[in-house]
Amino acid sequence: MNKHLFVKLIAGVTAFSGLIGCNNKETQEMNNEFSYTVEQFADLQILRYKVPGFEELTLQQKELIYYLTEAALQGRDILFDQNGKYNLAIRKLLETVYTNYKGDKNNADFVALTTYLKRVWFSSGIHHHYGMDKFVPGFSEEFLREEIRKADQSELPLLEGQTTEQFCDLIFPVIFDPTVMPKRVNQADGEDLVKTSACNYYDGVTQTEAEEFYLAMKDTTNATPVSYGLNSRLVKEGSKIYEQVWRADGLYGPTIKKIISWLQKAETVAENNSQKAVISKLIEFYQTGDLKTFDDYSILWVKDLDSRIDFVNGFIESYGDPLGMKASWESLVNFKDLEATRRTELISNNAQWFEDHSPADKQFKKEEVKGVSAKVITAAILAGDLYPATAIGINLPNSNWIRSVHGSKSVTIGNITDAYNKAAHGNGFNEEFVYSDTEKELLEKYGDLTGNLHTDLHECLGHGSGKLLPGVDPDALRAYGSTIEETRADLFGLYYVADPKLVELGLTPNMDAYKSEYYSYLMNGLMTQLVRIEPGNNIEESHMRNRQLIARWVYEKGAADKVVELVKKNNKTYVVINDYQKLRTLFGDLLRIIQKIKSTGDFEAARDIVEQYAVKVDPALHNEVLERYKKLNLSPYKGFVNPVYEAVTNADGKITDVKVTYTEGYTEQMLRYSKEY
Repeated sequence: MNKHLFVKLIAGVTAFSGLIGCNNKETQEMNNEFSYTVEQFADLQILRYKVPGFEELTLQQKELIYYLTEAALQGRDILFDQNGKYNLAIRKLLETVYTNYKGDKNNADFVALTTYLKRVWFSSGIHHHYGMDKFVPGFSEEFLREEIRKADQSELPLLEGQTTEQFCDLIFPVIFDPTVMPKRVNQADGEDLVKTSACNYYDGVTQTEAEEFYLAMKDTTNATPVSYGLNSRLVKEGSKIYEQVWRADGLYGPTIKKIISWLQKAETVAENNSQKAVISKLIEFYQTGDLKTFDDYSILWVKDLDSRIDFVNGFIESYGDPLGMKASWESLVNFKDLEATRRTELISNNAQWFEDHSPADKQFKKEEVKGVSAKVITAAILAGDLYPATAIGINLPNSNWIRSVHGSKSVTIGNITDAYNKAAHGNGFNEEFVYSDTEKELLEKYGDLTGNLHTDLHECLGHGSGKLLPGVDPDALRAYGSTIEETRADLFGLYYVADPKLVELGLTPNMDAYKSEYYSYLMNGLMTQLVRIEPGNNIEESHMRNRQLIARWVYEKGAADKVVELVKKNNKTYVVINDYQKLRTLFGDLLRIIQKIKSTGDFEAARDIVEQYAVKVDPALHNEVLERYKKLNLSPYKGFVNPVYEAVTNADGKITDVKVTYTEGYTEQMLRYSKEY
């Protein structure tokens, strides 16, 4: 299955402004003058984003955003449950202890529990949102057990008839035992990926049983297949294996009914008939759970190009499933940035030229690129698997046949990118890791521009490029599919960001600008993204594997000509690019290989190239990067608090305006969401 969620997570895009540990009152006072940084803890930095242009929208558009926002926030618990069987119970337990604690707030155990709870909120569960490993609690079992005994039992997530001691016996191994559910998504080659993954998409089945179940469902002669298993949990009871489907009268039914109710309100203020039809079809999908209806909705959604307001709401991306089939719940509400969209429209309007001039073999190219639309959007709300950490670009739908026949929508989230960039400037990262003033000047002058362009090319063209040969199963690459797909899209962007066509289109000012993206990408892929890996671990997350695969492959293949080098200066390792044009040629060579793997569904070739280049970490270089990064006091991961929308009503209850505020703190927002949604 294709995945088209682009997360540009460069270790240097971080900021530290000294606002660690601020309370809600302090946060509100600081945000009278907008501050992007909210707080910092563990390996995380919490930012906030503005929603520029919201006040200029019409009342109808504001009301539509308000309803869609409420529909988005209703789905929060779905993701917690998908990420782990006990996540909701653990979150409720920790929140109860946190809010009712009467002891010394500086007590080491309570401080550690607070940090642990904040991490659980951020990751929608007890496993790291990116590294997938289970968190190690810094508080003792004795401390937690004692606080549970003190708590009002009515506030604890106890099952009917369950005592607090029985509850502790059930939950404590999940929290404290490192051998119980150690990874949310396991991608280790040779292991049963279903049995060894803690995600809650499978119950009682093995990897082989799951693969055979869905293989039996597929009709290889069907040119318009549904995304099998996308919206279900696969369960085995006795010898029977069956799906529990997520729909109004099925799994997550009460929550889905609330989502439907807000979508029905949104339907009444839709901007046009096309948008109304999109919302109506999504409601039908939630009511029935039918995947053919989901495809119908996706086609209507991709064809709705005239609406200013847009949204994603549903079971979309399958990174959280080790087999790459079942989708996590997410939502994004947004509106088009009219001025910034000029950039992406230029790219999408020339999609056929880029496809025709791709270095991929002709047999793997699309003869006719259809329906590629692209825009820059302003995020109004982030939810589900896009909150608190979010992508900066999205390309949907994921169905290969829909993309081929009807096209796709690509978006770059402008206000999120802006928040990242503003928080990153002047944080000391480049001074520590960039080789010389030459590269620093390139990054300072062109870094934001070419970074955005790479995102646009990745989303607008990369995911929409190429084709599967007739008869190739979209899921043929199995566990390696996500890495190969992201590699393919990144390479497409890297190859074309250096093309003279971009200068001709006025998207880059000269033929030097692209070098900033090449340098930052290689530095990230070879070195700095390693700050996200614990010592001794391999790389497992698909986007990180993608970046190392590309960087290590071109480093090795260009070694004879010293195209890219790792050099020592003052006992520190740096990336040096000696020949940018030869590097572009290498990107094209690798794109040709990766496109062939994708187009032919060559599982063994995918496995070989990923395992050889994308997984293993140089321990000496890793330790060096960790030590250098630690001194900067930066956080390698970032996420956001959402703005708050308030409907202003008259005496008749009719909405007369919608106000947006930015003063809510991280803890305040998370506790409110747990209470209200």
